[in-house]
Amino acid sequence: MEYWQDFEEEGAPPPHADDAPVPMPDGSALRLPLRDYGDVAVAGFIANQASFPVIRRITGWMTEAARLLGAEVLVGLPTLGHVLAPAVAEALGHPNWVAAGYSRKRWYDDALSAPVASSTTPGERRLYLDPRTLDRLRGRRVLLVDDVISTGSSARAGLALLAAAGVRPVALLVAMAQGDRWCDPWPADIPVAAAFATPLFRRVEGGWEPEAATRPPVLLPR
Repeated sequence: MEYWQDFEEEGAPPPHADDAPVPMPDGSALRLPLRDYGDVAVAGFIANQASFPVIRRITGWMTEAARLLGAEVLVGLPTLGHVLAPAVAEALGHPNWVAAGYSRKRWYDDALSAPVASSTTPGERRLYLDPRTLDRLRGRRVLLVDDVISTGSSARAGLALLAAAGVRPVALLVAMAQGDRWCDPWPADIPVAAAFATPLFRRVEGGWEPEAATRPPVLLPR
């Protein structure tokens, strides 16, 4: 199975073995691989391996949400938020976007950084902002963008990075909200918008079954 290349009609019901069809806002489905974490599995989405048609449709839904949130500038988190943020920013008519990064350039300031850990990448790294981009952020409605929110650790690092720049984003925008593990703790004044949401999956006889819907507080396209 080659994932993230095409949308399909709704697939077979659970239990699922290695993958699951995930509902999209337009009624189609995107088949995603299930990653086994022991007693729980999650649906995985890797934006830089997706086909152009899939990315175009997903960023279209993200653009709808960004427009409703009144975003004036987008900050993309590395690495996969860099696939989505520029596409959404361009669709909004913005002249540019701001890329947070893991690489520290010579002219960077350590005060404009924050530690980050990810559920899919072991170890701790640091997020950096180029000080030359600060004028794009100050006094504007900033939207933080990433590919997926799962445990929320990467997104919270993004909030800490923006706080170091004196910025409080109006929202977090992602392609996929994965389960609800990120909800506690999450700042009540920063909404989370997603193109689509996926549940956690519990092991059952014959494979994996989605948990009973505990809808996370995310804004989804109508």
